[in-house]
Amino acid sequence: MNLLQAPSCSPLPTSTIPSHGACAVASKIPFLPPLRSHFTDFRIHRRFLPLIVARVAPVGVGTSIMSKDMAKKDVLTALSQIIDPDFGTDIVSCGFVKDLEVDEALEEVSFRLELTTPACPIKDMFEEKANEVVTALHWVKKVNVTMSAQPAKPIFAGELPKGLQKISNIVAVSSCKGGVGKSTVAVNLAYTLAGMGARVGIFDADVYGPSLPTMVSPENRLLEMNPETRTILPTEYLGVKLVSFGFAGQGRAIMRGPMVSGVINQLLTTAEWGELDYLVVDMPPGTGDIQLTLCQVAPLTAAVIVTTPQKLAFIDVAKGVRMFSKLKVPCIAVVENMCYFDADGNRYYPFGEGSGSQVVQQFGIPHLFDLPIRPTLSASGDSGTPEVVADPQGEVAKTFQNLGVCVVQQCAKIRQQVSTAVSYDKSIKAIKVKLPDADEEFLLHPATVRRNDRSAQSVDEWTGEQKIQYGDIPEDIEPEEIRPMGNYAVSITWPDGFSQIAPYDQLETLERLVDIPRPTPVDANAS
Repeated sequence: MNLLQAPSCSPLPTSTIPSHGACAVASKIPFLPPLRSHFTDFRIHRRFLPLIVARVAPVGVGTSIMSKDMAKKDVLTALSQIIDPDFGTDIVSCGFVKDLEVDEALEEVSFRLELTTPACPIKDMFEEKANEVVTALHWVKKVNVTMSAQPAKPIFAGELPKGLQKISNIVAVSSCKGGVGKSTVAVNLAYTLAGMGARVGIFDADVYGPSLPTMVSPENRLLEMNPETRTILPTEYLGVKLVSFGFAGQGRAIMRGPMVSGVINQLLTTAEWGELDYLVVDMPPGTGDIQLTLCQVAPLTAAVIVTTPQKLAFIDVAKGVRMFSKLKVPCIAVVENMCYFDADGNRYYPFGEGSGSQVVQQFGIPHLFDLPIRPTLSASGDSGTPEVVADPQGEVAKTFQNLGVCVVQQCAKIRQQVSTAVSYDKSIKAIKVKLPDADEEFLLHPATVRRNDRSAQSVDEWTGEQKIQYGDIPEDIEPEEIRPMGNYAVSITWPDGFSQIAPYDQLETLERLVDIPRPTPVDANAS
């Protein structure tokens, strides 16, 4: 069988590839030149290989099955050279490689790469590198790679309204101040994501002054209701689903806050959004009832903050950032609108500089994007055609393309961190916790977590008396299932049927396990 193995090679040089998101290839991965040049005589002797294998293999051993298993292992080893830079691990460990098949002659390989989102900014390069590393295997004659994306679904363990059950990411675009271009950013971001291949919807959450009917021009400008399900049918424009109070035939609302919260809740949760990769929520100004209702009803994945260079805008934006921080919604980017304009070969900043940078520095938001004062950007918002649609190759469209890549990348990173933040290691009988954006991993005893439940079923809400005593929880209790609850907690199901909500903040305060004995690996040579 050693005749079939490629000779070992010295380390090969690397090639640099730009990193652009959760589905991106690592910034440096080994570049493998075709190995056929090392096997100048291999084609001559290919027809004799079955005879060689047959003579070497013992009688009764399924040589074709063994060879296929070895071939699949070789393919997976080759694909593991491709690293996802955001997850920090290879695509095989991430579970991206699906439906791997090798034909009987061990000459053709087929597999599917299931990405986290169809809006992967360099999915073509991803496919190209997968082809390259597998083709470099000396026995591979043909490679068939198909690309797909994971089904749209939220990372949330609780009972979601039916309309939100098939939405992967909900991104809030917020400024907490009117007139800074928040709706412009929300609409252009949504159509940028749609142009990248994602299924997208826009929810205009401003009942008092809805902007969406002005900024887009759907053929059907009235929302309809499904008479059987009593759900709202979104209207569409250029493939993006739209819901706004302005499409309800009511114009702008004149009503009190509690009524507005009810309208917002109804529009958002009873709409038939279907499967969406991204739902962009155009948040209304302020930090009151409406904003809190949105953050509590919808499991927001992340928020994009919009500001302008003025100090007054920064003050209001800071309130919004603090609100999202309190609600455990990560702010992933700041867009500073109306920053500058170019004239006579010079760049001018009429409102000063530094508001966006101040937000980034003060609150640790990782990305900042600048938008110019551009008449066409304002005009496109009034004409009903988003700027990124009207001028897809323009400077503004390029900025939104970079923002779209950032949103795709950060949302995928957040989902990965949240999905693996808390897990149960059965081998050491401990709950492993590695919270998002934390470097430290720590262990908790399952019984400790169960005994520290603070819900009304465990603690009297009026007296604070502990209903469940220490001895009521067996020391050897183990969780049956752990699922994330948005960005702030996990839901733990226990053998007695109890479902516990464990916030990250609480888990950090519990007594931790140290010096856990690791299971001794089984000696493969032991009899």
